[in-house]
Amino acid sequence: MSEPVDEERESGRVALGRTLRFLREKADKTLAQLAAETSYDKSYLYRLETGQRLSKRAVMENLDTYYGSGDLLVRLWREARKDVIKDKYKAFMELEATARIMWMFQLRVPGLLQTEDYARAVLSGLSGAQTTAGNSEEVEEQVAARMGRQELLYRQPAPSVRVILDESALRRPVPGAKVWTDQLSRLVEAAELPSVVLQVLPFTAGVHDLMDSHLWLFWQRVGEPVAYAEGNGFGELIEDPDKVLSFRLSYDLVRDAALTPAESTAFIKRLLEEYRS
Repeated sequence: MSEPVDEERESGRVALGRTLRFLREKADKTLAQLAAETSYDKSYLYRLETGQRLSKRAVMENLDTYYGSGDLLVRLWREARKDVIKDKYKAFMELEATARIMWMFQLRVPGLLQTEDYARAVLSGLSGAQTTAGNSEEVEEQVAARMGRQELLYRQPAPSVRVILDESALRRPVPGAKVWTDQLSRLVEAAELPSVVLQVLPFTAGVHDLMDSHLWLFWQRVGEPVAYAEGNGFGELIEDPDKVLSFRLSYDLVRDAALTPAESTAFIKRLLEEYRS
């Protein structure tokens, strides 16, 4: 799922930028001094302070440490990163952030399990179209937002996540051998997380109901489950109980046809060895 920048809403980034400037001025530092003492480029720091750019979380952690501001900047960053998500994805993002149980069927490696370099390649269109210099900052903002979403895998309590990957997701590498092998290694590591179950649906499973779209099923602490289906150029949130149940039944059939978690991990490890050799 791509996460384009919403140019009409920058309040989160502006609030973060104002706080960055306040902390710098409170510390009686110029941008040049801050750049020299933190090793961040002066123009980069300026764009952060003016709300033109969203950083990675690690930058905010470093600046929180520098200013002695606890986790203030990290908390503001969590809000600011929502600004880089299109309106039609906001409901999905809220569901993902609060779900207690999350099931997915994916035709590509899902954002929650992507490495930074793989996400950058996908969001840049390096597997197809060329990236232009004009959108490189937008891509970096989307990468930062995507990496930030992965926090939920490590929170306490972590949601219960089940991912069924179509074999095609593992047979379509991005350019760069290391980028791809690192991504396969990341999948193996994710499968070892206590809250994550990873399965592979092999080509030998044949045709099935979900082969044309990605599917998410969410369960919150209370309320009915919700589905989200996404295909080429569309994304739809489904709340109708009958439709959600139909997707649930389709998911169950796909899960039954998939390799077991142990078989799936072994499958990915074999692919990893093949690409490394």
